[in-house]
Amino acid sequence: MKDLARNSRETAKTPPLSPPSQVLPQVQLVTITAEEAGQRIDNFLIRVCKGVPKSHIYRVLRSGEVRVNKGRIDQTYRLQEDDVVRIPPLRMAEKPAQTAPACEFAILLEDEHMLVIDKPAGVAVHGGSGVSYGVIEQLRASRPQAKFLELVHRLDRETSGILLLAKKRSALTHLHEHMREGEFDKRYLTLVQGDWQNRRQHVKLPLFKYTTADGERRVRVQADGQASHTVFELKRKYGPYTLLEAELKTGRTHQIRVHLASSGFPILGDDKYGDFALNRALQKAEGARKALKRMFLHAHQITFVHPHSGKEITLNAPLPPECTSFLKSLEAQGAMTQDDATAGMAKTKGQAATR
Repeated sequence: MKDLARNSRETAKTPPLSPPSQVLPQVQLVTITAEEAGQRIDNFLIRVCKGVPKSHIYRVLRSGEVRVNKGRIDQTYRLQEDDVVRIPPLRMAEKPAQTAPACEFAILLEDEHMLVIDKPAGVAVHGGSGVSYGVIEQLRASRPQAKFLELVHRLDRETSGILLLAKKRSALTHLHEHMREGEFDKRYLTLVQGDWQNRRQHVKLPLFKYTTADGERRVRVQADGQASHTVFELKRKYGPYTLLEAELKTGRTHQIRVHLASSGFPILGDDKYGDFALNRALQKAEGARKALKRMFLHAHQITFVHPHSGKEITLNAPLPPECTSFLKSLEAQGAMTQDDATAGMAKTKGQAATR
């Protein structure tokens, strides 16, 4: 009897979804598995009901047509194991959504619990806001056998570097818990305009999110914003520019970019908060200098506790070639200051002394 009940339950968990058409023609009852538990109902429906516009999904949630255990819920409800979700007939988009091409990225770590990649600049982590698809959609397309694959955190589209994904719901929950407790150590490398003075500097400026008249998401420093904290360490000077390492103590939207711009040190290539005239000039190569056609912000190191083994892991992603070649071209122009050269010599002597 137990085997029969289990088989019946498994059938209910994964009912065949209708192929793309104008309407999903019948009510579906889906039982939530342990791996699906913990996610919000709206995100679950968006993932399961491929091709259905998000506006339709939120409309049926507001109307009460979607039910959990025969009761009404709102879009913030988090699913639990063995919940039975009633999905009503849903109208498909008139134009089917663009299918994400299968794509793999440079892998820094992978096991049965998680996947860590080195994301290139210019690729969004997920679709939306005018982007048809991103990293998560491309990875799912390249791994159709994967039962679960979700982003642990996000990177801006123009930021390159380390990106974590969970391959199990339990891993996602564990990693999110550690992130909330501030147990992740995230480090970024960034090149800014200006002569940064302090070897190590804490920036604590509250950040407020808002939307422009054009519907673009932005962030500014504002007294009633969210508490935000970044620690910057000077790595090297290149004439009018400074290479910094940024350590995130909080994880707010555009935190590093706004903290630096508001402090008078905009990131090179930042098209939202940077020096636009300088950005245009950097995009054109002159003499020995290479062009810089991206934002110089790279997530180069992360330290976290593995969700299964409990061991502390540190991963590194080297600067992309376009960033290293730009720095080398600055060196070729003699952009490194005498002060920095002296500091570098002192560091080398100190390292030799410790040997």
